[in-house]
Amino acid sequence: MHIPKIYKSEDFALLKEIISKHSFGLLISDKEKLFATHSMFLMNGKQDDFFLETHISKANFQAKALKNGDHVLCDFLGAHTYISSSWYDHTNVSTWNYEAVQVRGTVHLMTSEELYHHLEKLTEKYEKYQQCPMFVKNMGDDFVRKEMKGAFGIKIIPDEVFIKSKLSQNRNEENLERIIGKLQAQDDQDAQMIAKKMQQVYHDKSHKTKE
Repeated sequence: MHIPKIYKSEDFALLKEIISKHSFGLLISDKEKLFATHSMFLMNGKQDDFFLETHISKANFQAKALKNGDHVLCDFLGAHTYISSSWYDHTNVSTWNYEAVQVRGTVHLMTSEELYHHLEKLTEKYEKYQQCPMFVKNMGDDFVRKEMKGAFGIKIIPDEVFIKSKLSQNRNEENLERIIGKLQAQDDQDAQMIAKKMQQVYHDKSHKTKE
């Protein structure tokens, strides 16, 4: 991922937020040939020792190609929205504001018990909000073990982490304020989220100017 210095972030809290809230990411590998699979990820551990978990179908060609020690790229796109050039006080080009995370890492194949625990945690994360949640423990061990035969679970130990936060940091205060106003007027969750995050950029610029 190309990250100009002005948009580069090292905020672990932001990384954690993006992976947690936008956990249906992209698992990319180039073993034998280029593969990409959308899959559900979980993040475990703390800043210095975190790792990712996911699973895909064993019938997937990517599952048949991946082995212990292989390298993959995990891609997560956070909130994102269109920025119109008509919002500026000068002639310029339209763009897109967004936050994203990429993790390059090493594959560790899950054991059967690790996969079982992974499915427990994944189901807990999403089912707990349901009116009548169906957790792994409610499905019966025999049923879960049978279904697991079709799943390919992997852990990804990070080698490199990239965090990008493109929030019009290259604009002056006046144009930041104009963009924020236009986004706040939209009935769109992502536009509202980007506007909220841009307000911090605007606050930081204002504070720096006063200093």
